[in-house]
Amino acid sequence: MEVMMSIVCGILFMAATYLMLSKSLLRIIIGTGLLSHGAHLLILTMGGLKGGAAPLLGEKAKSYVDPLPQALILTAIVISFGVTAFMLVLAYRSYQELGTDDMDHMRGTDSHE
Repeated sequence: MEVMMSIVCGILFMAATYLMLSKSLLRIIIGTGLLSHGAHLLILTMGGLKGGAAPLLGEKAKSYVDPLPQALILTAIVISFGVTAFMLVLAYRSYQELGTDDMDHMRGTDSHE
């Protein structure tokens, strides 16, 4: 299972890199979202995909699950949601002002014509 999750992480990183290298601002934002999802899956995979009971004091289980990767992923999801919302608002405002989402046109140079 860890091998399949590692392959999925690699595919997400590959797609995110491709999208972030494009000229469209919306594709860049989608690429950063995919990159954060790939990082979440990578943290989960590195924490181990084993079954077990929740680490509670009253439980008498044979194995416990480590809660640290899940807590880190939850924090990272909240942070990436805030950053993505900020980038979407910034992209919307720049589209209102400039009328384009092309990064070459947004630079302000005349080399794109």
